[in-house]
Amino acid sequence: MKAAMFFVNGFEETEAVTPADILRRGNVELTLVSLMDDLYVTGSHGITLKTDKLFLDIKSQNFDMLILPGGPGTQLYKERPRFLEYLSAHYKEGKKIAAICAAPSVFGMLGFLEGRLAVCYAGYEPELKGAVIGENPVETDGSVITSRSAATALAFGFALLEALAGDAAAGKVKSEVLFK
Repeated sequence: MKAAMFFVNGFEETEAVTPADILRRGNVELTLVSLMDDLYVTGSHGITLKTDKLFLDIKSQNFDMLILPGGPGTQLYKERPRFLEYLSAHYKEGKKIAAICAAPSVFGMLGFLEGRLAVCYAGYEPELKGAVIGENPVETDGSVITSRSAATALAFGFALLEALAGDAAAGKVKSEVLFK
């Protein structure tokens, strides 16, 4: 299974690194993709991360899941029309998408959450246009996975791994990291 995680300056570090670690432990081929003009992106707490590729370099690649970490930089996703077109095409093919914290608001803006169960960072619920607001730390509704915040990043990572590689793969990694 192949997934891509997209980065903008101001991303929430825990919401990116924790799920990325879980996916790679579970042998998912994960590509970290910068939507900025540089492979290096800086998170909301000043941690700089080097991504694997620039967005322009992955357009022809086929991924099973696209993932958006949240954070104060979330608005930057909404300001990139080519990325939004790419995300929309992926979603319309019925492929998996996932977002955490403020990032599910991107899905709401694009109409992906209509009638779907979804969650986000407290206060962003009005931006989840058409969603049924869930109660759990992570909600999966069909091909859409959403999560609340940095505090739910580990559970989010395992939900992504389960969706991509199955319960057995997720169970194995949970056991290895002593997650209950």
